[in-house]
Amino acid sequence: MSIRVLPDVLISQIAAGEVVERPASALKEMLENSLDAGATEIQVELEQGGIKRIRVSDNGSGIPRDELVLALTRHATSKIASLADLEQVASLGFRGEALASIAAIARVQLVSRGAGDAHAWAIQAEGGRLEASSPAARGQGTTIDIQDLFFNTPARRKFLKTEATEYAHCAETVRRLALAHPQVAFTLAHNGRTQLRLGTESAVARVRHVLGDAFETNAIAVEAAAGPLRVSGWVVRPAAATASRDGQHIFVNGRYVRDKLIVHALKEAYRDVLHHQLNPAYCLFVELPPEAVDVNVHPAKTEIRFRDGRGVHQFLFHAVERMLAAPVTADSGPAAVPAARPAWTPPQQASMPLQVAEAMALYAPLAAHALSGAPPASQAAELGGLDSVRAVATVAQPLPAACEGDVPPLGYALGQLHGVYVLAQNAHGLVLVDMHAAHERVVYEKLKSALDARAVPAQTLLIPVALTVDARDVAEISPHLDALAEIGFELSVSSPTSVAVRSVPWLLKDADPVELTRAVLAEVAEYGVGRLLAERRNELLATLACHGAVRANRRLTLPEMNALLREMEATERAAQCNHGRPTWFQLSLRELDAMFMRGR
Repeated sequence: MSIRVLPDVLISQIAAGEVVERPASALKEMLENSLDAGATEIQVELEQGGIKRIRVSDNGSGIPRDELVLALTRHATSKIASLADLEQVASLGFRGEALASIAAIARVQLVSRGAGDAHAWAIQAEGGRLEASSPAARGQGTTIDIQDLFFNTPARRKFLKTEATEYAHCAETVRRLALAHPQVAFTLAHNGRTQLRLGTESAVARVRHVLGDAFETNAIAVEAAAGPLRVSGWVVRPAAATASRDGQHIFVNGRYVRDKLIVHALKEAYRDVLHHQLNPAYCLFVELPPEAVDVNVHPAKTEIRFRDGRGVHQFLFHAVERMLAAPVTADSGPAAVPAARPAWTPPQQASMPLQVAEAMALYAPLAAHALSGAPPASQAAELGGLDSVRAVATVAQPLPAACEGDVPPLGYALGQLHGVYVLAQNAHGLVLVDMHAAHERVVYEKLKSALDARAVPAQTLLIPVALTVDARDVAEISPHLDALAEIGFELSVSSPTSVAVRSVPWLLKDADPVELTRAVLAEVAEYGVGRLLAERRNELLATLACHGAVRANRRLTLPEMNALLREMEATERAAQCNHGRPTWFQLSLRELDAMFMRGR
């Protein structure tokens, strides 16, 4: 078979297979051209999901008459002229092949009028064959009308889905671009009916209108910068994560992208607070110099490549992780209502009501011991154990309601429900706390901080505890006894099938030492000591924290409950336990009034 040069029409049809996968692909290219032309109003009309017709009208700068033919010619563009332009391209469209590819597989009419033109000009193309331009009527801007997509390539047309599916993809394309450009008004109609109408508005309002009230209610604002690299936008609270990934929107320099590096950075930021296989939702805008990112990786321009991928990864990870790790405030919990005042700060002792100051002075030294922390040196001799703490704590009077300005975010404890939940009152209403989940997070964060500082205090057992284990476990841990001692476990091998536990981490001193050791050995058997203390360190600490946390059906006194609330307010990521489950919920007075129909 001899080598031959392909005709231009066939070349454009082949290129169309890379650029135009479905109607939404053609719509994306036209919308990007409108935005590059400076349009502030864009109207989209679809028929049969875009298969029958796609019509996009804008009020942009328009195309001069003598350039209409070039607009439908392969590799003709006004956006780049040299390799230097390509390396720092800032426009959404720039390859100069989208319109030509679309014209090769559809019936296209292009009508445009520039700012200084007396009237508009129109040009038509069918299957790649261009006709002469002719006068037309319209205001400044451009209208491109695409009909019968893939009419001359039936092999591609048969791969299209149903009308509803193709419309859904087109609508999602409009929403994505609308998110990135709130200064532009968008209108979307399907089969003659308006489906979406967005006026020019603020970024916050655009997110509300496109992503919905649920996203806005559960969103946390993110704003960070490091030199020329900047990120802004919103991420949802971990408790609002779902199994779907449809709510994940990433824009780099205004361009919607699907980038594995960014997705991985965000997944890592959520790793310590996300439940199992749930996926977070987010809408983030990353800005960096155009020359620092290559957008010419794929014809569809949804894949990109960073010059310093590791730096972008670390920047995004730390920016989002820092926001998710923020301590509890009055408006940071699940179902919380917006705070009417600035975030609470601990009041000075002198400004507190006398009864509150006395009560806090009583439970404060007890809290550290009750929550598995080291007791103050002055109390160490008196506090022999948890039972003695309870004996002293029972004489404390319930904390009175403080004046509103002194109420901390989680308020003050009222009581305990079924030995599982702590009920508290704050300035907004009722707070419900899962005491095991909350204490688990507190202990976990303390273990991480202690290990990072290489200062994990150990509690020596009065009588070492011996337990029988598998011989393989003994062989695995024998060379790593010093490494285990660094996390507070002092073990000694007493025989080929038994070990003796001599000390455990101080923070877990009230837990069962046998169960704790068996949990560590189970992790060692699965991952090995080296991997366990390196890449899986947090998973190990989470397991230990679960064993060391206060158990359900254990009765707490009011001082112990209040101590737990104060610890939560001072702990990072306290809104979720180590497994990603919520630790507390807020019920506002408005919600309570609605339940009992007060004021009706």
